[in-house]
Amino acid sequence: MKHFPPSELPINADGSAFHLHLKPENLADKVILVGDPGRVATVAAHFDSIEAEVASREFRTITGTYKGKRITAQSTGIGCDNIDIVVTELDALANIDFTTRMENEKFRQLTLVRIGTCGGLQPETPIGTFVASSKSIGFDGLLNYYAGRDKVCDLELEEAFVKHMDWCAKKGAPYVATACPELIEQIAGEEMVRGITIACGGFYGPQGRQIRLGIQDPNQNEKVESFRYGDLKVCNFEMESSALAGLASLFGHRAMTCCMVIANRYAKEMNTQYKNKIDDLIRLVLDRI
Repeated sequence: MKHFPPSELPINADGSAFHLHLKPENLADKVILVGDPGRVATVAAHFDSIEAEVASREFRTITGTYKGKRITAQSTGIGCDNIDIVVTELDALANIDFTTRMENEKFRQLTLVRIGTCGGLQPETPIGTFVASSKSIGFDGLLNYYAGRDKVCDLELEEAFVKHMDWCAKKGAPYVATACPELIEQIAGEEMVRGITIACGGFYGPQGRQIRLGIQDPNQNEKVESFRYGDLKVCNFEMESSALAGLASLFGHRAMTCCMVIANRYAKEMNTQYKNKIDDLIRLVLDRI
């Protein structure tokens, strides 16, 4: 069993995880991840009871029960860098003894479902569509820092995508993470479009938006929209799915991302008044997790 010193695994004086401020006993096996801290309360509004609630910076947590299921609602903030913090600390809470700093002898597997918003990239993903990310292409490079990365990535899809995009090496190597297939079947049902998601390291330039600054590849989005791998195509842009799927695979957890389309880049449309509609997706996930 490994020992983790304070420099590698900071633990607060009250015995909680450094960033999340969550204690091991307050973490459920089923976790719903949302970006917006305010959306944690939207999820928890459906709970029958609440046992714990903590908040620190963009990280807010509420653990409670829903129809007899113990569930943790956890916000991550925006971006794959925050997913690195959240997933690593959730795994630590589940699989490290915070008193001894030793890895637990028995592995505890978590089920992590991210509910988010995204931009649709195909005619069949109009505003309001629910998309389940079967594969996620990470533009962020996060997983490339971890040993074992190739074992959990779809290397053939990576190669095909890099070739299709005529990828600029200066942007770093994209990686392709796969969501848990069984969890996709459990959660997606008939209500969600399934396909490839691209997780970007930013909202503007990395997603092909040009405001006052130009981008390295002005044709990026057209190439993305035309990419095909077997019967899969890129359905949407968002900013967290690749890190979640990749890190969860490395840790041994089950994870997936499902998002509601609030902008269609193909049609150049955007809906900023989406918050009531996303509650339908939240209730669907709560029923199926």
